[in-house]
Amino acid sequence: MTVETADLRPGHRISRVIKGGWQLAGDHGEVRREQAIADMEAFLDAGITTFDCADIYTGVEEMIGHFIADVRNRRGAEVADRVMVHTKLVPDLGRLADIRPDEVEAIVDRSLKRLQIEQIPLVQFYWWDMSIGNAVEALDVLKDCQKNGKIANLGATNWNTPVMDRFCDAGFDVVSAQVQYSVLDRRPAGAFSEWGAQRDVQILAYGTLAGGFLTENWLGQPDPGFAFENRSLVKYRLIIDEFGPWELFQSLLRTLQAIGDKHGVALSSVATRWVLDQPQVAATIVGARYARHLPKTLEVFGFALDAEDQAKINAILAQASGPNGPVYGLEGDRSSRHGRIMKYNLNTNPADKVHGA
Repeated sequence: MTVETADLRPGHRISRVIKGGWQLAGDHGEVRREQAIADMEAFLDAGITTFDCADIYTGVEEMIGHFIADVRNRRGAEVADRVMVHTKLVPDLGRLADIRPDEVEAIVDRSLKRLQIEQIPLVQFYWWDMSIGNAVEALDVLKDCQKNGKIANLGATNWNTPVMDRFCDAGFDVVSAQVQYSVLDRRPAGAFSEWGAQRDVQILAYGTLAGGFLTENWLGQPDPGFAFENRSLVKYRLIIDEFGPWELFQSLLRTLQAIGDKHGVALSSVATRWVLDQPQVAATIVGARYARHLPKTLEVFGFALDAEDQAKINAILAQASGPNGPVYGLEGDRSSRHGRIMKYNLNTNPADKVHGA
């Protein structure tokens, strides 16, 4: 099975399926840390070379760093250097008004230390509220980090085009936009994708499987409501509500299942392939914690959706009522039911010893 690749910039080649890290952080169920680290090597050897994490994903940068260091020690730098790490820089909401440039650089330094690498291939930045502080000025230090070799490329996450334009116009070479994109949530389609083509910004899609809702596990199941301890499931159950009634969601699952049966692949593989086929999408981020998920993850590269498949999916999507609005518009409203489940202060505690004066 040949894993498809994409180039975000010259020298920055990624696998078109990225191994996600959010599910390895807290609030997403049990994580067997040692097994998760050991299993990362199977993904690398299979050709899934790109790993996504964030400074605010508790413990995940350290896990990937441990993996890279172990591979480097056992198999040499050539193998370890195949790992393409994408992390994020997300200053706390409570610090946006007064965070200093040296503190921003300290977050970069902390990620380098955790990841045990000399240069971060991609730092994706985010600012919770553009009305607070000066995001462009505060994050301008990232361009210096590029010049000094700490960062190779810069991306953004969960911003719509007006905010992205501010950074592009300020001289940031933004190579990617990480946004939620699935057959359930098509907000990045159309204007956002067209903007990306004009600005040479490629989409890295997360939420492709809607936290596991777009799998066989939910086919034929009754509506569970919102009684989940897992924040990821609450988040994506809210998206299903925007999509339409539970029965329409079930119709979508049945359609994806039928297409999967036709091609001999899983329902989830059809959902992932659909996103990969959308304009301007460079890769999807799939939260497979362990290597047992690897065979199913690789299925996406072994088949193609034909016109009949697309027509059947489109017939369901034509009945959907949403989600509507700009990317991250629903979640960016902190007073909404989408925004209220978010955690906004997981990073730059003023007392954190990393951020020395």
